[in-house]
Amino acid sequence: MRKRFPSLSPSSYGAGWPSSKRIAIGASAVAVLLAIAVVVALLTGGGNGHRAPETAAPASTGSPSPSEAAPKPSSGSGAVPHPPQIAEPVAYATAAAKMLWSYDTRATSRDQQLAGLRAWMTTESTYADWASVSGQVPDPVLWSRMADQDQHATAHVTEGHYPSAFKQALADDPSAITKAYIYVVTVNGNQQIAWKSGGGGAEERAVTLAVQCRPNHDCTLAAIAPSVTQ
Repeated sequence: MRKRFPSLSPSSYGAGWPSSKRIAIGASAVAVLLAIAVVVALLTGGGNGHRAPETAAPASTGSPSPSEAAPKPSSGSGAVPHPPQIAEPVAYATAAAKMLWSYDTRATSRDQQLAGLRAWMTTESTYADWASVSGQVPDPVLWSRMADQDQHATAHVTEGHYPSAFKQALADDPSAITKAYIYVVTVNGNQQIAWKSGGGGAEERAVTLAVQCRPNHDCTLAAIAPSVTQ
C-alpha cells in the first residue's frame, strides 16, 4: 500500500491564474502576439491536470493573497537554489520545475521560500503572474506544521518539451514569438518527500510553465499553468 505523505502544495498545480492577469495577458496577445494567445489558451483552458499527492496534512484554506505572498527583501532564500544562467526555454523550464518540486523546511522559512521563488520570475509585469507561482507555497500554518516534521523534498526531472499546440502555433507564424518571447514548456519528473522518524514517499510530477527567453538574455519564469498540457 502506498504511503501517505504531506506535500508542499496542498492542492494540485492548479492555483490558477487570476482572472485580471488572464485578461491582461489575453488582451495583449490578441493585439500583438499570436503565441501569447496560444499560451493563454493552453494554460487556462484545461488539458491533462496532474493530481496532487495524497496528504497527511490538512489542506490550505486558500492561496495567499498578493500581500501575504510578498517575500521579505532581507529574508534570503534559504535552500531555494538561485536561478541558472540559461538562455534555452526547455532547459530553463526543467531547472525551474526541479526547483519547484524541491524544498527543505528544516533550512528554509516560508518567507525565504517565497523570496527564492521570486528570484526566478521575469521582471516584466505585463507577463509575470506571481500569484500562480506564490500560490504553490502553503499558507503559514501548514508550512509551520511541515517544519515541525522536518519535511523536505528532492526532485528528478525526466524530460521537458513544448506542447504540440504551442509548436503548431509557432510553425503557423514563427515571427509571432518576437514580441514577448514567452514559451510554453511541459516538464515531467518525480518528487521524493521525507520527514522525521523515517517517513517518506514518492510520486510522479508534471507541470506546464510559461518562461520568457528574450534574445541575449537569460530565461526567467513567467507563470505556472493551472493544468498540465502535453
